[in-house]
Formats: sequence, C-alpha cells, structure tokens
Amino acid sequence: VQLVESGGGLAQPGGSLRLSCAASGFTFSSYAMSWARQAPGKGLEWVSSINTGGDSSYYADAVKGRFTISRDNAKNTVYLQMNSLTSDDTAVYFCYAERPRFGLKHWGQGTQVVVSS
Repeated sequence: VQLVESGGGLAQPGGSLRLSCAASGFTFSSYAMSWARQAPGKGLEWVSSINTGGDSSYYADAVKGRFTISRDNAKNTVYLQMNSLTSDDTAVYFCYAERPRFGLKHWGQGTQVVVSS
C-alpha cells in the first residue's frame, strides 16, 4: 500500500496550489479519500473528504469555499485544489484512504505547503 503526495511548495498569500495523491497497492475506488494537515506546533486537522464515487465531498469550515477535493478513480489519484491561500494554510498536508467498515486506513508521507510573501 502506498500513497504519495505531491504538489506542495511555496505559495504567496492569495495564491493557489494543487496537491495530488497517487495511490497504489489497494483498490482505490473502494476507499473514501481525505486530506488532513498539521501546522507547525499544532495537532493534526482534518481538511476534506470525498466518497468512493467522487460525488460527495466535505470540508472543514476553515477551507470551505477555497479548497476543492476531487478524485480520478481511473488514475488512482485524489487532488486538493487550494485557492486564496493564507498563512494559516501553512502545514504539512497528508492524504489518507479509509474503509471504516473494515477498520482500514492508509496514510501518505505528507507534502509541505508554505504560504508566505
């Protein structure tokens, strides 16, 4: 099982980044996918989730209206489009895959996002 995030980096306030998370080693389309983040000195914060079919998505209040989660089951990839970035979005972003009914959860290694002028 492997989840590999990419797309992080340095962005200016008000800018955008698109994170990707490529999955392998499991049946991607059977798992809900989510993003979480951990800001410096803070705990892990859930950001967004999307269901297996990609037709239902959920967002934390802190990112609602600015971030968009999507998935491509043919490419085994989940995305997080992040717009109108602020310094509060600076964090390590992790993707994870879940099948709660079976108690399964897989995590990626994270990608750093820094929002600074």
